[in-house]
Amino acid sequence: MSAPTEQQLEALKRLWVIAQRDTGQARVVFRFLVGLYNGPRFPFDLTDLRLLDDAILNDVMAVLWMDSRPQSEVHELLNRALGRRDVGQWMELHAYEWRLKNRCAKAYYLELCAELRGGSKA
Repeated sequence: MSAPTEQQLEALKRLWVIAQRDTGQARVVFRFLVGLYNGPRFPFDLTDLRLLDDAILNDVMAVLWMDSRPQSEVHELLNRALGRRDVGQWMELHAYEWRLKNRCAKAYYLELCAELRGGSKA
């Protein structure tokens, strides 16, 4: 177990920003991150990495290397790096919205919407 480097944390933060977008690469990046967050629930198809441009792929590889010897889970690292406490909840919310297999139940999704967005989304 080793502490993540500054470069790895910067790569993780860049991936988080990309994952918030509404593009094909963002979807791949989000599925990669949520796979690190909870791999048994959200398995990630490695062939999807072929859809990423070189810069994003380099960031994915840096984060994958970092996560191979984790000091903390990916959502905890993001919480600290971004000064947040809710990254895991946002991952659950986005997994529901992107209709990923094994996403949370609708009742929990509505609860997350109320908590994170101040309202519900049907």
